[in-house]
Formats: sequence, C-alpha cells, structure tokens
Amino acid sequence: MSTTRSFPSHAPLLESLEMLERAVAYTRVQLQAITPEMLCLPTPCERWRLGALLGHMADSLDALTEAADLGQVTVAGLPEPAGQPSPVDAVEALRVRACSLLGAWSAVARDEDVMVGDRPLSSSLLACAGALEVAVHGWDVSQTTGVRAPIPIALARDLLIWVDVLVSDADRPERFDHPISGPSIGPSSRLLMSLGREP
Repeated sequence: MSTTRSFPSHAPLLESLEMLERAVAYTRVQLQAITPEMLCLPTPCERWRLGALLGHMADSLDALTEAADLGQVTVAGLPEPAGQPSPVDAVEALRVRACSLLGAWSAVARDEDVMVGDRPLSSSLLACAGALEVAVHGWDVSQTTGVRAPIPIALARDLLIWVDVLVSDADRPERFDHPISGPSIGPSSRLLMSLGREP
C-alpha cells in the first residue's frame, strides 16, 4: 500500500449519518434469511459462530447508540463467544437496536467530539466507523446464510475511503484481519479484501 496517499480526516456529519443508515438498511435485509439451524454455522469471522456474531453485533449497536445519546462510549475488548440465542430473539433484538441506533443518531445535530474510552473522536468519524462495522458484519451474515449479497456498490465505494482512517494496525487482527491480495471485482470485493475477508 502506498505511503504517499493522503486520506481524509473529516467527514461531513450528514453524509456520515446517511452512510450509517444505508449500512443498517443493508444489514437488516441480510438478517431476514437467518433460521434456527444456522446459528451454529461458522462465519467469515473465524472465531465467531453465527449466534455469537449476532450477540457481538448487538453489543456494537448498543455502543454506537450510547455514543449518540451520551457523547461517550466505553471501550471493551471483544467478548468471548457465548451461548446461542434463539434466532427470533437475536434477530428481533438486532432490529430493535438498529431502529434505536438510527433514532439516536438522527438527533445528533452538530459534529462534536465523542469520548471513545479516553480519546475524543468526532461524531462524523464515529458514524463512519459504525457504518463500516455494521455493513461488514451484515456481509458476514449474508455469507453464512448462503444469500451472499454483496455490499451495495455505492456504499462499499464510500466506505473504502475511510478504511485507512478508521482501521489501524492496532485493530488487526482483533476487529478486522490483515489485508489480503488478489483479484477483486468492484468496490465490495476491494473493501472486504482490505479488511482481510475473501469476497
């Protein structure tokens, strides 16, 4: 990867919120394909079975909602995969959280700093980070269920702009894996490969 490329350091708040909304919309569609038998299936995140991934996604949505509501979010390590919830409970919980998330962020009127642990991050960048995580985990769900719906082209293209800003070496391989090389077809493939996933 070139070290001379310049990256954006700021995203307009409205554009960030719109990107978060698109990511949530894509992921909510992918959740509809989940059946009880699928919860024990492995996902593209090697350490997560689908049921545990849904729990992790719920925690992430809660954290993003807390950030919008309170202007801060507690940083915690990735939880250990837990027991499997029922698919009805897990999917419904995620849908409720997604609605709460969008409601909370729609009320954010100014691009102010949010405390992530002990570090400030602008609301706009945090919304971009949320969009990235929501969309990629939506793709994980889609791969696991067999639907295999790519991340929408426009959304993937917009998220690609922020990968190098939002994903540092310290985030790999915990939040996302190391980039992989190889041929890619379109923005969705390029985005996924930049995060260590085989498209």
